[in-house]
Amino acid sequence: MATETDTRLAVDRFEWVDPTLAGFCAVSLALAFAGTLVQVSFGTYTMTLGTAWGAVFDPAVWLRLDVLATLLLGDGLAGSLGFETEYDLAKDTLVVWTIRMPRVLVAALVGLSLALSGAIFQAVTKNELASPFILGVSSGAGLAILLTLVAFPTLSTLLPVTAAVGGTLAFLVVYAIAWKGGTSPVRLVLAGVIVGTVLNSLQTALFFFAGDVGTVQQAVAWTTGSLTGVDWEQVRMLLPWVVLVVLPGTALGARQLNVLLLGESTASALGMRVERTRFLLSGVGIVAAAASVAVAGIVGFVGLIVPHMVRTVVGTDHKRLLVGCAFAGPALVVVADTVARLFFPVVVGSPTQLPVGIVTGLVGGPYFLYLMRKRQQLGEL
Repeated sequence: MATETDTRLAVDRFEWVDPTLAGFCAVSLALAFAGTLVQVSFGTYTMTLGTAWGAVFDPAVWLRLDVLATLLLGDGLAGSLGFETEYDLAKDTLVVWTIRMPRVLVAALVGLSLALSGAIFQAVTKNELASPFILGVSSGAGLAILLTLVAFPTLSTLLPVTAAVGGTLAFLVVYAIAWKGGTSPVRLVLAGVIVGTVLNSLQTALFFFAGDVGTVQQAVAWTTGSLTGVDWEQVRMLLPWVVLVVLPGTALGARQLNVLLLGESTASALGMRVERTRFLLSGVGIVAAAASVAVAGIVGFVGLIVPHMVRTVVGTDHKRLLVGCAFAGPALVVVADTVARLFFPVVVGSPTQLPVGIVTGLVGGPYFLYLMRKRQQLGEL
């Protein structure tokens, strides 16, 4: 009897998972896998799709703990824990796992983080125009990173922390400017645009204080959002924040996000400490956006358009919305980065690679205009 009751409770707990959500996640996962397959197949060293897919699932990687530990932890930490850091892999497997797969993994983690961050900010501010990019969080994180690279290069290992600080300060400034006995969607967007413009101007000004050309090029890559040259170091930098902060924070905050949309008075009547909850959830969104900016730069529009796209398919319940964003965000950025990396080599025959932020901007801009034309009222959730 107890077993039947437990089973019934478990089923009820996941009653929000329906065929629509499952199908949406399956399509997103298929797109991400397709983008991954194309990414790992083409490059200076080209291989067939079958060979590339065989390298992705090579048992020499998946069944050897030493290899996985070295990739995920790095030679130093893996060696100190007793893992063997020297190993032999087939050439195809070596190319895929040391050069191409890290870029795919970073793209997926960045897409997941930005999509969840956008969904959180839209609920916290009750504003469907909100996103890390529009609210100035990405610009604040980017300015903090550029300041670190130009003025304090020895602190480059702390980029996620400095990005989080910069994003937090930027969001607080936006909220303070928009506050007037409360906030409104229009005031938050206008304040975000103003603060973002100022911070972007400061980013440009920092270029003149960078004496090293390499630093300037690296800084430009941050401002446009680029995954060129990322490796396992960036995966190791971003993964802990996603696993330890972003995913648990969004999972625990889904119900609170739903309650916040009912209005402050209703939320308070239900026993919620509104300001504290809003602050904690905003912290999760800031960490998600800042960690992404720290490894990939400012990849615009992902946090804005992904929650919109998911909301139109699965609805407004944040249990469903956040799960949908966790699948759609990686799919969008993986596919966008595939286009960014291969468009010029395949179409023009040039080795030039586009920053992924340009591709997401080309997708996000027209979609944003489409929303403005389609909907009579756009702003408040």
